[in-house]
Amino acid sequence: MERQTTQNIIGEAPAFLEMLEHVSRAAPLDRSVLVVGERGTGKELIASRLHFLSERWEQNVVKVNCAALTESILESELFGHEAGAFTGAQKTHIGHFERADGGTLILDELATISLRMQEKILRVIEYGEIQRVGGSDTLRVNVRIVGSTNADLQRLAAEGKFRRDLLDRLAFDVITVPPLRERVEDIMPLAHAFAINMASELRRSYFPGFSPKASSALLRHSWPGNVRELKNAVERSVYRTSAPDAPIATIAFDPFDSPFKLAEPATTARQPAGERPLALLPTDLPARLRDLERELVEAALDRSRFNQKVAADLLGLSYHQFRGRLKKLDISGSPPAP
Repeated sequence: MERQTTQNIIGEAPAFLEMLEHVSRAAPLDRSVLVVGERGTGKELIASRLHFLSERWEQNVVKVNCAALTESILESELFGHEAGAFTGAQKTHIGHFERADGGTLILDELATISLRMQEKILRVIEYGEIQRVGGSDTLRVNVRIVGSTNADLQRLAAEGKFRRDLLDRLAFDVITVPPLRERVEDIMPLAHAFAINMASELRRSYFPGFSPKASSALLRHSWPGNVRELKNAVERSVYRTSAPDAPIATIAFDPFDSPFKLAEPATTARQPAGERPLALLPTDLPARLRDLERELVEAALDRSRFNQKVAADLLGLSYHQFRGRLKKLDISGSPPAP
């Protein structure tokens, strides 16, 4: 049976490093663990890290996407089946629990499993026993289960859609993977890594980097799809560039974006052409511009957790230009004292 190797994990944001420390503490314990987080945050990588940092690292890690399988197929895949158990079952099939014996079984999209299947999984956790579909023999397995989901399992349990006893057994500890918007410091290192890999895939000799405008766009984006969305946007941008030797100037966030895209029906009345909202006049223009500049600089510092290099990128400024704004506006640039 195959064995998989771990992948490099890039991140230096405090929230991300704290999560990795949590993983390091939980990994050696021979208990079930849940990995939760928004879509695209890298839950599968974290689940794999729990295996490779554990005492089971030399044994098999088996990953199952529960959402991709119907209940009957999932049962057969997890527990295996005997020859003749159902139409088409011509020979004995070894299930994932047996394949992962001595190692780790990662159940992705855990919330999609039916209540009946949840009961069978609970029995494995409690007694370490399985029966193949169509079989009568009880088999012993020693498997560590790591579940991952972007669903609120506590809410589902309260609604009767997820077994409370199974949740209690799976959630010996819960690792929460932070979303990318809470890891602003990691956006550019991740973007560069994805871009370099894509340039290599395209057989280009090197990656020339991102322009200040592109870097600022990457940092300002809200990343609802998290690291997966970042990877797709960066790789798409590298592949689409018409000047491979020049820095990336435009980030292709939306693959559907096109000048010929069908317009959505208007939901609100449009403002008549040529009309603009009335400005609040008279006003002190220099003072208002200074207030706006201060507001933007302070917002960039807050968003970057007072990392001045990241804050400068958020505003499309060089580090020295940003430092000049701090001095001009008499802003310390450091977090407030606790």
